[in-house]
Amino acid sequence: MREVAFIKNNKNQWIEFEKIIYSNTTHKPDYLADMYIQIMNDLSFAQTYYPKSKVTQYLNTLAAQTYQKIYKTKRIEENRVVHFFKTEVPLIVHEHKSLLYFTVFVFFLLAGIGALSAHYDLDFIRLVLGDSYVNLTLENIKKDDAMGIYKSGSNWGSFIGIAFNNLFVGLKFFVFGIFAGLGTLLFLFYNAIMVGSFQYLFIKENAFMDSFRGIWLHGAIEITGIIIEAFAGFVFGASLLFPKTYSRMNSFKLGFNNGFKIFIAMVPFIVVAAFIEGFITRYAKEMPDILNYIIIFGSFYLILFYFFIYPKKVYKKHLINL
Repeated sequence: MREVAFIKNNKNQWIEFEKIIYSNTTHKPDYLADMYIQIMNDLSFAQTYYPKSKVTQYLNTLAAQTYQKIYKTKRIEENRVVHFFKTEVPLIVHEHKSLLYFTVFVFFLLAGIGALSAHYDLDFIRLVLGDSYVNLTLENIKKDDAMGIYKSGSNWGSFIGIAFNNLFVGLKFFVFGIFAGLGTLLFLFYNAIMVGSFQYLFIKENAFMDSFRGIWLHGAIEITGIIIEAFAGFVFGASLLFPKTYSRMNSFKLGFNNGFKIFIAMVPFIVVAAFIEGFITRYAKEMPDILNYIIIFGSFYLILFYFFIYPKKVYKKHLINL
């Protein structure tokens, strides 16, 4: 069957399914299950004969949304919060994995530009970070205490202030997605350039390892978190730019929900990073190097596993259980 004929024969039914998914009406689980089976049959057919077609992508998304609708309708035996982090968010991340890889590429590209700009024009560092911050950091490096800036304030005060600030920054990454992703891109541009030039400041002063053992104690989560938060904003923005076969309003609602769930999934990581910065980073110089590296690489692994490795495992398990 030609793809055009396949779409023509099933389009009306898919539209009805879409309306059911986005309605607030409660439907019987058996009806939703039958609907889900029909969508999966159509998806299997499309994957076989039109593997690279947009209709295949559409049906894959429709199947995922129907699956979530079923879970909302029937009683979930496991804790709702556990289900959210264990299943719901990973499936959303996997569905938008191309946007995640795009965000990673853009972040490293911009951070590289920031470092390169700082290399060829040292005044660029001051332009981005501010004279007072740069002067204080240089003074601390001369005192052989590159992480001295993190020793100010009380532990609890620093932790609470940093947590609220980072949550607010993360929320802005997501909310700025409403401008078709452009707001998120501009905010990512600023933050990635700042990260690149900031790190180069320590390289220039031959204090890279001191900065690595200190900054990246909390930065492993905090800076990779920038990528995930920007990813949430791009998911939101892409729903406006590329509604696919959804109505633009339904696409907007779906993009907002998915992006916000990704942001919420980052909240525990943001709190952990703030705790590390408030209670541990100030002691980076006195800590055994092995402990620094365990925290740094352990933090990197947690982020990489949950957002890059685990979603694929959940998706495969989801397919097996269909």
